[in-house]
Amino acid sequence: MTAADTHEVLVLLSGGIDSAACLDFYKELGRPPCALFVDYGQPAARLEADAAKSVAAHYSVPLLSLKWHGCQTKRAGLIPGRNCFLISAAVMERPSSVSVIAIGVHSGTNYPDCSESFLDTMQAALNASEDRSLQLAAPFATWTKPDIIAYCRTRSVPLHLTYSCERGTQTPCGYCLSCKDRRSFLASTSIHS
Repeated sequence: MTAADTHEVLVLLSGGIDSAACLDFYKELGRPPCALFVDYGQPAARLEADAAKSVAAHYSVPLLSLKWHGCQTKRAGLIPGRNCFLISAAVMERPSSVSVIAIGVHSGTNYPDCSESFLDTMQAALNASEDRSLQLAAPFATWTKPDIIAYCRTRSVPLHLTYSCERGTQTPCGYCLSCKDRRSFLASTSIHS
C-alpha cells in the first residue's frame, strides 16, 4: 500500500469469527477497510494467517501481515497484553489514509483487554501519542457472542473460512475456550468447526 491509498479503517483480522464480522461491518458501512494480521508467535499463527487471507480475499480487501515473536513461547489461552500489543502494532503499521483502527472484541468475556474500560484507556493512550485524529473502534464492544453470530448469519459472513482454535491444530482441538465457543454458537447451523 502507498500513501495514496484511501483505506479509512484498518481492521485487526485474526482469521476468527469476531474479526471477520468486524471486517464485514465496515464493508457494509461503506467505509473502505484494509486488514492487518499479526503473527506474534501464537500456536495457531499459521492457520489463523491462512484464514485471515481467505476472509480478506472474500471481501476483496488488502491484507497487511506483521510477524513478531519476542523471546517467550506463547501458549494457548490468555496472552497478557495481547490486544494492547495488537492495537499498538496497528497504529505503527497503518497506511497514512487510515483514521480508524477496528478490533472485534465483544462483551461477555473474562478477558480484561476486551472491556470498555480497556478500550477507553487505549483511546486515551492514542490521544496522548497521536494528533487525536486516530480513533479506536470496537463496534461489538457491547454485543455478546450470540449477537455476533446472529449478525454473521444475517449478513452471510463466511464463517466457513474462519479458524478458531487456540492450540493451532489442523483439526480444531475441541477443548480450548475458542473451540467451545465456536461449537456452542454454531451448533444450530450447517457450518462445522
